[in-house]
Amino acid sequence: MTGKKSVLALLGLLVAALALVAAGCGGGDDGDTEVTALPSSSCTAIEYEGEGDPDVLIASDLPMQGPSRVVTEQMVAAIRQMLDNNEWKAGDHNVAYQVCDDSTAQAANYDTGKCSQNGNAYAVNDSLVAVLGTYNSPCAAIMIPLLNKAGGGEDGTPNPEAIPIFSAANTWPCLTVNLAGACEANGTDKYYPTTTRNYLRVAPSDDYQGAFIAEYAKDQGVTKAYILNDKESYGEGVAGTTRRAMEHVGIEIVGDEAWNPKASSYEALMNKIKGTGADAIFLGGLISENGGQVIKDKVAVLGPNDGAVKLYAPDGFQSQSSIDESGGAAAGGFFSNAGAPVDKITGAAAAEFGAQLKAGALKDVPLQAYAMYAGQSAEVLLDAIAASDGSRESILEELFATQVTDGIIGSFSFNENGDPLDASGAVVAFTMYKATTEVMESVFTDSPSPEVVQAAQGS
Repeated sequence: MTGKKSVLALLGLLVAALALVAAGCGGGDDGDTEVTALPSSSCTAIEYEGEGDPDVLIASDLPMQGPSRVVTEQMVAAIRQMLDNNEWKAGDHNVAYQVCDDSTAQAANYDTGKCSQNGNAYAVNDSLVAVLGTYNSPCAAIMIPLLNKAGGGEDGTPNPEAIPIFSAANTWPCLTVNLAGACEANGTDKYYPTTTRNYLRVAPSDDYQGAFIAEYAKDQGVTKAYILNDKESYGEGVAGTTRRAMEHVGIEIVGDEAWNPKASSYEALMNKIKGTGADAIFLGGLISENGGQVIKDKVAVLGPNDGAVKLYAPDGFQSQSSIDESGGAAAGGFFSNAGAPVDKITGAAAAEFGAQLKAGALKDVPLQAYAMYAGQSAEVLLDAIAASDGSRESILEELFATQVTDGIIGSFSFNENGDPLDASGAVVAFTMYKATTEVMESVFTDSPSPEVVQAAQGS
């Protein structure tokens, strides 16, 4: 018995050794090494529909719970569609995908702890070559420096292992540029401790959004505005850019303060605003920060949102959730959003991609503009991976070298900060939507004038 066990043990070791050799040479059909999955506590299982085995991993980082889910589920569908269109390949690289959630059920929104947890998990995963996200700018502010130091990067020294993070939705200017009066004292540099710039976005920033809102409100006859924000960095930032732009176009700011997201009623605040003679209120922030109740109480005290006191809010409110969370009280309100609406994102590439989405996962729901932006981001990333040598450093170089002509959202490139340089008008345009009791309807699309954008920046 002892001799047989020894022989069996030796055979077992031989089989194991051969298996290790085979694994080292590549166990898949194409000889590539299997990728390492991100934690299941935040991410779905690895998705891969191509031939052979995947050799690189990308992830999306979005809030998949709460009101934002209406938009982010479409963004994920767009990323999957683009992977399908490319047969889950980028040049010679087979690309796997995971959907990661930066929200919690309790918060019903992105959660700062979850953003940090996800960022740390990304930073130690050697298979991950890029992240498509985030949706919320404060989450990006947490995640960018973590990915910037991936692989053991050191402060002040360029890091070739920095993980690219590429957003279709972030609009907070301070992620890329240090605006006087809008960003913290140490400004944008704190997000890039290794000095490597590893963040890009296709969404225009809130200096453009503030200028757009100010010009639109001025054209509607607004003379006195009251500015509110939700105490978050995004809300405070967009409130600041909008305030400066409104002042530049001649609108008097009669108040500027934060609302308490935990309050049960805002009627006292609205009565205070009523006493200022304001003919407009701007809500800088997110619908998920009790924005529905703010809108309800605004209408209860100050009347319809397109009446004597108009209501304006940025992209943090521009979703079906504002109508649903306010019980329809958002009707008549004006809500801006980065980029052109779906029906104004024109061109052959946009028409084809929109048709693909409507024929597939999104056949029964209205198509959101951010789905188109997410699809464009995924396409740019896959092209960058295809043109690269597969390393993060090379992929990042290719992202910054991107030149898109007649893409899904138009023609554009990127500047050295990772912001889009628009060659077609669609990328840095904003759209104003007016809410009904059921849907958001686009009413105006334009790119704001450069001098008002400069005023919004504080320059």
